[in-house]
Amino acid sequence: MASIFSHAVAAIGIGACFYRPGTPKRVWVIGALCSVIPDLDVIGFRLGVHYGDFWGHRGFTHSLFFAALVASAVVLAGFRRPAPGLGRFPMSVYFFLASASHGLLDAMTDGGLGIAFFAPFDNDRYFLPWRPIHVSPIGAGRFFTHRGLEVLQSELLWIWLPATLLALSVWLTRRRAVPST
Repeated sequence: MASIFSHAVAAIGIGACFYRPGTPKRVWVIGALCSVIPDLDVIGFRLGVHYGDFWGHRGFTHSLFFAALVASAVVLAGFRRPAPGLGRFPMSVYFFLASASHGLLDAMTDGGLGIAFFAPFDNDRYFLPWRPIHVSPIGAGRFFTHRGLEVLQSELLWIWLPATLLALSVWLTRRRAVPST
């Protein structure tokens, strides 16, 4: 899996595509939270859930279906009225993409069992053919080691840099589109 920090960075990069003046900051904070929610499945390890099980790590909570459920629940529970500057549909799409980005990034890592993208309909696990991101250790204690530093270096190159370039390109495109007066 990618680290919690990098999942949030990816969500913020995606958020740049949906940014509108006046949109409350909580939309972007919730998007970042949506991007890390799938890793709550690690609680299952303590409950005896096996890694490759439906409820195991990188199982159902990493699926596209789960991302749609999270996005729908967040919009229905937290945004009964549209947020200023951003309608409910674009906000739903943003929360979906932020949640779904978790599985996509994890499918680009060099370890684990793969991602159950199509659960609950298919529990098969998949990786993307290109896997440049080093898998992050599970647990804060293991992350703050030499191995964690290697993971962070990998994520800076393959997640943080692309998210920054995406946000910058959106900003530049919008800046050019605004006629100067």
